Amino acid sequence: MMMNQMNQAQLLHWIDMVSLAVVDIVLYLDTHPEDEEALKYFDQYSEMRRTAMQAYADKYGPLTIGTARPSNYWNWSAVPLPWERGNC
Repeated sequence: MMMNQMNQAQLLHWIDMVSLAVVDIVLYLDTHPEDEEALKYFDQYSEMRRTAMQAYADKYGPLTIGTARPSNYWNWSAVPLPWERGNC
């Protein structure tokens, strides 16, 4: 399923999954910084996470300040939090 076809709960679940993969590979890279395959994996999943976070922000509002638009940096928290919408 493409990200633009996911509902809010599905997109949040996808973000959780790719975020876990990124955290996990970062821990591995702490002890294996020269592993080229791991670096490629990190790049791939980091990009997947960034894309998913931006897709979520575009559709439902930013989860982090990093995906807030410059014009709404200081009111990004005015959007209902994911659990306040009843979709999680």
